[in-house]
Amino acid sequence: MDLATLKLLADPLRAQIVVLLARESLCVCHIVEETGAQQTNVSNHLRALRRARLVETEPSGRYVYYRLRTEAIEALAAQLGELAGLAARSTDQKRPCP
Repeated sequence: MDLATLKLLADPLRAQIVVLLARESLCVCHIVEETGAQQTNVSNHLRALRRARLVETEPSGRYVYYRLRTEAIEALAAQLGELAGLAARSTDQKRPCP
């Protein structure tokens, strides 16, 4: 389980940015407009998401567009799916108390 990525996505603004990028590629100015967050704050969150390889960049003239790396999200979804499957199979299991 990639706990570092889950922790990264636990931040409400980062989660909001990921949802926005799931819909379309955006530049920082679009994300600032959509979230109401400060430009420096958005840039810092995008840097963290880029370092975690959840987003990638595409230069376009004097702007840089960010897009979600679907393969990274699919990998995380698969890990969560495996966890859900494990939980579903162990609903009746109880560890005895000493």
